[in-house]
Amino acid sequence: MLKYEAIASRLREDIQNGTYEPGQQLPLEKEMCATFDVSRITIKRAVDELVKQGLVVKRRGSGTFVKLMENNDVQEVSMANQFSGFSSTFPGHTITTKVLRFDIDHPTGQIADKLQIAVDDFVYQIERVRYRDGQPLVIEYTQMPIQLIPGIKMNVLEHSIYHYIEDDLGLKIQSAHRAIRADVPTEQEKQELQIKDNLPVLEVSQVAFLDDGRPFEYSVARHRADESIYRTVCVR
Repeated sequence: MLKYEAIASRLREDIQNGTYEPGQQLPLEKEMCATFDVSRITIKRAVDELVKQGLVVKRRGSGTFVKLMENNDVQEVSMANQFSGFSSTFPGHTITTKVLRFDIDHPTGQIADKLQIAVDDFVYQIERVRYRDGQPLVIEYTQMPIQLIPGIKMNVLEHSIYHYIEDDLGLKIQSAHRAIRADVPTEQEKQELQIKDNLPVLEVSQVAFLDDGRPFEYSVARHRADESIYRTVCVR
């Protein structure tokens, strides 16, 4: 990880855990240069990265400020926090996970194509329900190639797979291609997500990539529509 990326990651965590609150000014460039022992160019690149992610805004002559975001208790299905882990989406809340399925199987031809593997390779088949303060928010269906992401165990599934990939395996997650749509929940999803009446789900399917271009995940996340909001940032 490059220096500016590490600094951007640290600042992003500080914003998400409330160290820097919405509307608060970040330290000046010269202060961050001293804190991180880097050049102003490195700090500028780190801050520019946060601007691209929609977390901060630069005000000419005043400094850099954390963006004001509404609905902090609503799950953000955004690009900015997609790989920071589910817990980081809700700082100050208790996040728990129920594992519905954890198997090893061969992928279908369609999934094999997405993950750029063969149909006789093996993938993890993972189904999880994620909760905030005891309330179910999303059910996730995930497939990952075992050869690329080895050693996943139940304790990893109950916490953060992404943290395991980066912190334990030392891999760098880079990007994801996403598709988002509204859909009707299945009967199982209604039960697991405690959905009543005709409430839809917000489905987010994605193929995620490491920094060397290898796809490491195909997943479909089905969110309660009344507890989720999609945000994106358009950069010129």
